Amino acid sequence: MSVPQTSDHPLSPEELAEVVARDIPAGAYVNLGIGQPTLVSNYLGPEDDVTLHTENGMLGMGGEAHGDEVDPDLINAGKIPVVETAGCSYFHHADSFAMMRGGHLDCCVLGAFQVDRHGNLANWHTGKPDAIPAVGGAMDLATGAKQTFVMMTLKSKNGQSKLVEQCTMPLTGVGCVSRVYTDLGVFVVEDGRIVVRETFGVGYDELVEQLDVELTPAQ
Repeated sequence: MSVPQTSDHPLSPEELAEVVARDIPAGAYVNLGIGQPTLVSNYLGPEDDVTLHTENGMLGMGGEAHGDEVDPDLINAGKIPVVETAGCSYFHHADSFAMMRGGHLDCCVLGAFQVDRHGNLANWHTGKPDAIPAVGGAMDLATGAKQTFVMMTLKSKNGQSKLVEQCTMPLTGVGCVSRVYTDLGVFVVEDGRIVVRETFGVGYDELVEQLDVELTPAQ
């Protein structure tokens, strides 16, 4: 069965963030990781009924703050100024991690260096001796959230695919990734397969040729 190409160009980070936001179900409690995932907050409104959680102790985070909205005490985990939503609450960093580890989050959206067909996630260290490790709270999110979405460019700066047969970089979480959002397509990870849901600016056959990992078209 053919995979729909839903855009005639690769998506920008902002366009991809809008795609991710549309897929988050109403009523969900969600954590957005540092980097591209923080953009998702800008595409969620009160009508979406999604509550955003931050590692640094905020429940009910809104989108990025601008101009007079900026309060230096209100930041997300990436230190970007954000606004409050109605009913927003604050708590100790330890309590925030208890929420993450206790299975209270429906979903987290994280960046990644690699994701493999078994849903393993590598997003904290490249494995190179001179690389600076920064595992942060990603391992707690990947393990504790009910679903882990990954948002990333499909290829690295040197042109290598970040979707791989097996991760070669140090793992953050094992078998945790259920969906991968990239500039060239959306992929669902299930039963040891990478299923292509839709593509952006490239056809399914072109992706098959470009990536080393085996792909499966959506049914």
